[in-house]
Amino acid sequence: MNTSTVSYDVQGKEMRGFLAYQESDLPRPAIIIAHAWRGLDDFSRNKAIELAKMGYVGFAADVYGEGVNAHNDEESMALMIPLFEDRSLLQARIGAAVDYAKGLSQTDSSKMAAIGFCFGGLTALELLRSGADVQCIISFHALLSDALGEVKAKRPPKQYRKNVSALFLHGHDDPMVSETDIHNLQYELDENQVDWQFHTYGHTMHAFTNPLAQEPDKGISYQPLSAKRSQQTMENFLTEQLYLREEVH
Repeated sequence: MNTSTVSYDVQGKEMRGFLAYQESDLPRPAIIIAHAWRGLDDFSRNKAIELAKMGYVGFAADVYGEGVNAHNDEESMALMIPLFEDRSLLQARIGAAVDYAKGLSQTDSSKMAAIGFCFGGLTALELLRSGADVQCIISFHALLSDALGEVKAKRPPKQYRKNVSALFLHGHDDPMVSETDIHNLQYELDENQVDWQFHTYGHTMHAFTNPLAQEPDKGISYQPLSAKRSQQTMENFLTEQLYLREEVH
């Protein structure tokens, strides 16, 4: 297993991503991982390693820049809000990670995907909206709203590519996503001819894939069964989209 921290640039700002891959004679599909609101942490790095063990090139993007991590909710909010509001900047940050991974000799640049968790789930969605050259995205317990308190998102025009697919994995008891948010997203995906799936897990709160999520009073809780199910669904979806795509499109 080869792992390293790598630097790339977005609009003059240094980003520090995490790369994981196994040696191979042939290039492989690359999966970009978009981190949650704390920043690029061990959870994201471990996802890159897991994906590398599955035979992909795993690349955990640095969306905040300079390897910055938050230590509490207040710091997380301060880092996230500017990108939640400025969707063009968010798209540029995650798009640069795709471009970096695409340029690696280990990567089959014709087979690219992105996954994201919580704020990273929204980041993956914005990558889809940007028209980036990826075959699919997978969004785990994402923030789906265009408003967070008094903050309203400023969004550029949508530029969905043709024949792109999306998988959303959602907890039914997630207080951060409303039925209106879900309806509006599904309408948007239909309107733009996206091949989409939306899986909802019962008795499941926000951040259900993260073992460190232990705040059920805030609607944030690890749910191991839903985490296991969503992992298997992700693996099946990636196989379908990156290896069996001609059969399903």
